[in-house]
This record gives sequence, structure tokens and C-alpha cells, in this order.
Amino acid sequence: MSTQTFTLDDLRRILLEGAGADEGVDLDGDILDVQFEALGYESLALLETGSRIEREYKIVLDEDLLTDADTPRALIAAVNGHLTAVPSAA
Repeated sequence: MSTQTFTLDDLRRILLEGAGADEGVDLDGDILDVQFEALGYESLALLETGSRIEREYKIVLDEDLLTDADTPRALIAAVNGHLTAVPSAA
């Protein structure tokens, strides 16, 4: 199993690299349970975020996962669930 962990800092970085941030949105604040839509990220931005996560962590995320995980906490948990299921490279 992989020992990688996907963190809120990882998500913030990927969101900023992929879609930037709306003015007035403080991604450095307590955003774990804020819905992505309230943070200014619509479905297209989340698909881009998912693609970046897949490339960086070498996992495959179901498109439904990206629509069901409507908060950073939910997405982080889902990504970490995939990471623990992936065998680590020796």
C-alpha cells in the first residue's frame, strides 16, 4: 500500500495551480467543510483538479467521486482512500 497522504495543503496547491482562486476567497482559512461552490470552484474546475490529482498521485478517480465530494474534507478523504488502496512502488 502507498504511504502517501493527500493533505489540505496539497489540495490548496492543486486548486491554485489548476483554477486559481476567486478574489475574496481565503483558501488559507478553515475551508475543510466549505462547499467547493462557495469557494468559487464549479464542476469544470473540480474536473481539472481531479485530473491533476490523478497525474500527480498516479491514481484513477471516478468522475462521480468528484461530484459527490462537495467539500475539501470529503475530497481529501476520498483521495486518501484511493492512495491506501494503491500498492506502493518498491
